[in-house]
Amino acid sequence: VVVGRHLRDVRRKESSMRALGVLPMARTRVQSKGRRSKDGTWKKGGVRRPNATQDRRCVVASAEKPTTSRLGLVGLAVMGQNLALNVAEKGFPISVYNRSSEKTDAAVARAEKEGLSDHLKGYKDLAEFVASIERPRSIILLVKAGAPVDATIENLSKLLEPGDLIVDGGNEWYENTERRAAALAEKGILYMGMGVSGGEEGARHGPSLMPGGSLEAYALIEDVVEKVAAQVDDGPCVTYVGPGGAGNFVKMVHNGIEYGDMQLISEAYDILKTIGGLTNEELAETFSEWNKGELNSFLIEITANIMAKRDEENGAFLVDNILDKTGMKGTGKWTVQQAAELSVAAPTIAASLDSRFLSGAKEERVAASSFYEKIGMSPAGSSPVPGIDKAQLVDDVQQALYASKVCSYAQGMNLLRAKSLERGWDLKLGEMARIWKGGCIIRAVFLEDIKKAYDRDAELASLLVDPVFAAALRDRESAWRRVVTLAIGAGVGAPGMTSSLGYFDTYRRARLPANLVQAQRDYFGSHTYERVDRSGWHHTLWS
Repeated sequence: VVVGRHLRDVRRKESSMRALGVLPMARTRVQSKGRRSKDGTWKKGGVRRPNATQDRRCVVASAEKPTTSRLGLVGLAVMGQNLALNVAEKGFPISVYNRSSEKTDAAVARAEKEGLSDHLKGYKDLAEFVASIERPRSIILLVKAGAPVDATIENLSKLLEPGDLIVDGGNEWYENTERRAAALAEKGILYMGMGVSGGEEGARHGPSLMPGGSLEAYALIEDVVEKVAAQVDDGPCVTYVGPGGAGNFVKMVHNGIEYGDMQLISEAYDILKTIGGLTNEELAETFSEWNKGELNSFLIEITANIMAKRDEENGAFLVDNILDKTGMKGTGKWTVQQAAELSVAAPTIAASLDSRFLSGAKEERVAASSFYEKIGMSPAGSSPVPGIDKAQLVDDVQQALYASKVCSYAQGMNLLRAKSLERGWDLKLGEMARIWKGGCIIRAVFLEDIKKAYDRDAELASLLVDPVFAAALRDRESAWRRVVTLAIGAGVGAPGMTSSLGYFDTYRRARLPANLVQAQRDYFGSHTYERVDRSGWHHTLWS
């Protein structure tokens, strides 16, 4: 708040000096539309978001070429270059820098080609880059997580001044962000971690942004990120997430949910192709139809496109020529590790991670397939499943996919809530769902229903007990079970759907066989147990 007031005082003085001709005219600022609600939050477009600053402003590009840049960006790989062009296109002058000058040249050339050269300037000297940014400086980093970020911060911090801000936009471990913020605070430099989702296309035209850190820091970039983010019916896909490493953690869980989503879609594809015998043309049509209804999403949309894509070299369907070996960068693993640390069940997300591990053992799988075939066990898909009604199977798989997605998202949201309680972040789960509605990889019409669920009850224990989702699961239960049973009977592994159904069945049971497990623990380890008929902890001499 103090920093915000100081900045407003500085801006007022600058305006007076420009009016007197002492300073050159800078970009024009206009007051954004909106109003303050009684509880102190800013209300805009019907959506209430945390109050980051009392002076909310948006930027209108000046007719004159800017003498200094509104912000800087370091790291001009695919994401960095596209985000820089997005910033420039929204009317914000931006300076860019990359350790290898070739990428700087490429970014400048692309800006020239796209008519954005007046608002994007490239620098090959770090000191000149820093000097070109207006004070207090805001610099976004989009470099590889880990040691490269630390090295970049070390070099920048020698050139920055108290009150300047560094924003790390990479997929960083949240504790690294908190460590860096504490170290830079000793120098008076602000630091934030901001999740950026949407891939190349999102970065260029509007990503989902998840900034975390201090409110004072967020106030310095709020006008920029609200314009740069994807825009949906109820506002920009960005919000102040919370303090510390909250932004990085939310992005990590977003990626974990993304793992689950992709695994479930791949299982739907496998069941329809291997058991149902659908051709690639039929699969493309099926996913395209699904994208018109409750499964409408970016991932379903691109799956339909993938199914229809032909190989330019031989005319065959490209998907059939892609090696069945999935890569990963670590955020899914972090999500599962955090779920274990916080004792939050996330079996769908864990199953998606395990499936990637198994896909990586390609040579082992090929050998195992041959081994079992020699002893009389043919692999799935070696012969058609008799009596399959394709239309019925497509409908059942659609319902099973939807129900499994509900469970996967419920697990991710429960993980966010658990971490928020542990760290005191006060995450708004409905707001997290809202900013994922556009720009990001998991964007889907489905997220509006999740937002509404948390609007109805901000303390909702699980999406599984929201009345709307509970009714949806009830109505799809039979189809869900048919699909899982069919897959198991045909030898087609569907760990995501199976885990989701198991999660649903376990969650809604009042009594589980955990009593036997605890008795076993007491038997061999004297771990004691609680009783249902009396209080306290008890131990039995079992033999």
